[in-house]
Amino acid sequence: MKHKIFAKLGPGLLFAGAAIGVSHLVQSTRAGADYGWGLLWALLLVNLFKYPFFQYGPRYALATNENLLQGYFKLGKPLLWLYFVLNIATMFTVQTAVTIVTAGIASELFGFTTNLGIWSAIITGICLLILIIGRYTILDRVIKIIILVLTICSVVSFSIALGNDASPTKLTQIFPANEGLLFLAAFMGWMPAPMDISIWHSLWTLEKKRSVKDKLNLSEGLFDFKVGYWTTVFLGICFMGLGATVMFESGLEFSNSGTVFAGQLIALYTSNLGVAFYGIIGLAALTTMFSTTLTTLDASPRVMSQIGKLLWNQKKDRYLFWILVLSIGTLSIFFFFLSEMGTLVQIATILSFITAPLFAILNYFLVTSSHMPKEAQPNTVMRWLSRIGIVFLTAFALFYLLSLL
Repeated sequence: MKHKIFAKLGPGLLFAGAAIGVSHLVQSTRAGADYGWGLLWALLLVNLFKYPFFQYGPRYALATNENLLQGYFKLGKPLLWLYFVLNIATMFTVQTAVTIVTAGIASELFGFTTNLGIWSAIITGICLLILIIGRYTILDRVIKIIILVLTICSVVSFSIALGNDASPTKLTQIFPANEGLLFLAAFMGWMPAPMDISIWHSLWTLEKKRSVKDKLNLSEGLFDFKVGYWTTVFLGICFMGLGATVMFESGLEFSNSGTVFAGQLIALYTSNLGVAFYGIIGLAALTTMFSTTLTTLDASPRVMSQIGKLLWNQKKDRYLFWILVLSIGTLSIFFFFLSEMGTLVQIATILSFITAPLFAILNYFLVTSSHMPKEAQPNTVMRWLSRIGIVFLTAFALFYLLSLL
């Protein structure tokens, strides 16, 4: 029985792999480093209010046997065109950003070269081999191992740091002011992930359903989602705890660069916890970012292939074409447009923030519409949580835009 349950896990863990990246390794740790446990309220609140909209991805897929893009298409073709433009505008930048951080950690750990271009090419090549050779089946197996290793290393690291911290734990919650407001916006905006990952999740869910010969029902799919989602929340707390116990009030100036920050993080943990734990800390950091690099490299091509089928009636699966385009585009940005990387990431971040309410509204409308079977629609509690979440995300997006001014 347990083996059958484990075999049906997959899309939720892929969601976790995509979500547990910069938002956890860099943002959550930095929140702990700068504010101790003071932003725990923000981490818990944003995960609570985003929960329904991420859950509606697998819910809609399993109830209708369609992905969210097909649902959006039913709501109106312009919506799909809008998402196509947004995806083109952000997918290369996001892939480059996560690959660079992964490359920086690999360079820090293995050190046979400090050239991040070489490391980025190696990491992209490894991910390409996994995805082209094995497609979803290998991805499903690999991500289970990665998430298991990541969880064990992160929990062990946090436990050791907590045990070595002699100072009393201060749980006083704070609301940052001035420049801290921008960090709060970035922290909550990317926690646990950008909202459009719900689309990826719906695609992965249908792939999983096909791989187990349609023997995946709604309750099993939602259980898988809950395992993945609450794993991201738990590990977010762990990374915040690592920052709070090891880095808080250390007096060090931390870099705004994700790559440099990751190196500082590993070095500081090692100096505080001992050289013996260097491997555990390093492996936690590397698996965190590698899982994100792998899952994002798989997801965007799936999305673009599906959009092609819906908008241009393409009969053939264009997954291989788009994965090669994304890989080449990612490395091109790294080698030719690295000086503009900060601007590109800022654009991608802003687009993710301001479109979050749109995806929340679309997902909620879709699962409560006539396109969704009545028996599979969310209950009253989820509906109210969704409405409050839409208000929260809309206010948050407006607050972020005003803070930029």
